[in-house]
Amino acid sequence: MGAGGRMNDSTTPKDVFKHVPVEKPSFGIADLKKAIPPHCFKRSLTTSFYYLFRDLGLIYTFYYIATNYITLLPQHYSFVAWPLYWIAQGSILMGLWNIVHDCGHHCFSDYQWLDDTIGFICHSLLLTPYFSFKYSHRTHHANTSSLEKDEVWVPKRKQDTWFYEVLSNPVGNLIMLAFRLLFGFPLYFMFNLHGRIYKGFPSHFNPLGPIFNDRERAQIWLSDAGVLTVLYALYRIGAKEGVQWVFYIYGYPLMAMSAFFIMFTYLHHTHPSIAHYDSSEWDWLRGALSTVDRDYGILNNLFHDVTSAHVVHHLFSSIPHYHTVEATQYIKPILGDYYNYDYTPILKAIWRDTKECLYIEEDPEKKGVYWFRK
Repeated sequence: MGAGGRMNDSTTPKDVFKHVPVEKPSFGIADLKKAIPPHCFKRSLTTSFYYLFRDLGLIYTFYYIATNYITLLPQHYSFVAWPLYWIAQGSILMGLWNIVHDCGHHCFSDYQWLDDTIGFICHSLLLTPYFSFKYSHRTHHANTSSLEKDEVWVPKRKQDTWFYEVLSNPVGNLIMLAFRLLFGFPLYFMFNLHGRIYKGFPSHFNPLGPIFNDRERAQIWLSDAGVLTVLYALYRIGAKEGVQWVFYIYGYPLMAMSAFFIMFTYLHHTHPSIAHYDSSEWDWLRGALSTVDRDYGILNNLFHDVTSAHVVHHLFSSIPHYHTVEATQYIKPILGDYYNYDYTPILKAIWRDTKECLYIEEDPEKKGVYWFRK
């Protein structure tokens, strides 16, 4: 029985617009940790490498099919085959990206050097600055749903959203959604789009920027070097194979991966029922609980359940991805109404939340608590 007053029945659809509790819960993080079996916190090098090599094997398989078969298809068939390849390969790249995200949380192995080595190589191959993201993401986990200190998907207050009247219509919603999916990933890393407001130039590629402290700056230079090396390699491949080859085999799948990344991270932290808090009301536990688990069907498996077990990940980021679903089942009875799971089909959910979650306003009865509005 949870502090919300009853067991959360995740098999029964609920009113997605009903606000989750914002009172400080009667349980603490220690109570939740006691409910999770100890083995869920243990890293397995064998299991981690299994998932890593599984994804790498699938990536190579799709690459082989594309370069040896799709390129030989008649044009009218290739119009269908290429987009299918881009989406399929992009989903596997997203899975690989999420495994490397585990490396940043040091839950791939017991060896920090190994986690950072694998993370640096694989994230660089996906044009992601590994150490830059590792450090900003750590800040995100430490300040989730804080209006002043969270690092990503920080909502705008109505008075700060000058464009909401323009976007508060179906055409504006569609333009905003398309822009977000197409450009949100690179613009977040380059210009901190949807991120916290800083003085200076808050880019993940700026080692001297305000996102990082002095101890981290050398590794930000290394992250930049990794991405630049991959870009140079792509340039050389393009010079040999042609620009179209690079885009068809690598570029468009990476764009699909980027869209997946924006889609599920946006839906993790944007929902009509969850609250955000200013400094007068925020605390770590309620902030971490202001996240949403969702059902992505087969993509749950391909994305290594970061989609369907995100709440427990924010509570215990050291749990490897292959234990998060199990751990979630143990804490749900304690969380009660504080646990937020939305079964709305994903395409319907992202369209709904794009329309319903344009900005936030303060709760008139609870100072320091903010809800999404349109």
